[in-house]
Amino acid sequence: MTTTPAPLEGQKILLTGVTGQVAAPLARNLVAAGNTVYGTSRFADDAARDKVAADGVIPVRADFETNDLDEIPDDLDVVLHFAVSKDQDFDRALAANAEGTAFLIEKVKGVKAFLHCSSCAVYEPDDHVPHVETSALGDNHRPMGFLPTYSISKIAAESAAKYAAKRFGVPTVIARLDVPYGPTHGWMSFQLVMAQHGMKVDVHPDAPNSHNLLHDDDLLSSLPYLLEQAAVPAPIFNWCSPEIVSIEEWCAEISRLTGVEFDFNVTTATIPPNPTDPSKLLGLGWEPQVSWRDGIRRLLETSYPDLLKS
Repeated sequence: MTTTPAPLEGQKILLTGVTGQVAAPLARNLVAAGNTVYGTSRFADDAARDKVAADGVIPVRADFETNDLDEIPDDLDVVLHFAVSKDQDFDRALAANAEGTAFLIEKVKGVKAFLHCSSCAVYEPDDHVPHVETSALGDNHRPMGFLPTYSISKIAAESAAKYAAKRFGVPTVIARLDVPYGPTHGWMSFQLVMAQHGMKVDVHPDAPNSHNLLHDDDLLSSLPYLLEQAAVPAPIFNWCSPEIVSIEEWCAEISRLTGVEFDFNVTTATIPPNPTDPSKLLGLGWEPQVSWRDGIRRLLETSYPDLLKS
């Protein structure tokens, strides 16, 4: 029998990578729910810090590559670790993503729950077979030239999180996020901008290019279910909606709603199909509420209203 966990309210939450496309809307939603949210970034300029503060988030400077974590407060309830380095240099990426995760868990020991946001980029491509949490790991983002370190450093970060959770007794859960999107962001948003500028969208020849999406609303609603599972040793969950949808399908839907036409560049130099099975997460009793077509429409209504057909 499953029970609905209490929503995240009235908690002191540290959210790392708060200026990122996924963490920024999450921070706003957590503040709106009545939480005290501390948001970390390197904050290279005052404008970035001011923007975070304007959302009601308390800015906290942190650098996970250099273990500069002195500003992180000591009396936290929950940590949501979304920060990620996409540096193309392996030493720097591994220092930030793997070593930085272990140092962070040591820094915040005593929290009720630590969520480490991993990625479905950790899986070995397996044609069109949906990945489960025990599927083989691999380097599936390497073919995309600007993310050569991503998959490997994400795998290393998971191992670092597992080690540090055991070493410091911090209840931890590892969530492998698939394709996140929302009213202001998403992979399909980049692709729409590319199409508007006459650029082709890369797709793998092993069509359809299938993935699983996760809308901001469903990301937020699933968080309490995942945090309730935080433990030592740390369990792993795929984090996505059960709807499998391809790049070809969501681009066709955007075309239907806007009239913008997409041209595809068929190439192996891109992420291969990467469908994922979230049955383990659904088994906790969580149910997503945003269908992918509705989510696409909401993205267009918010960020590209002038493109929508009347």
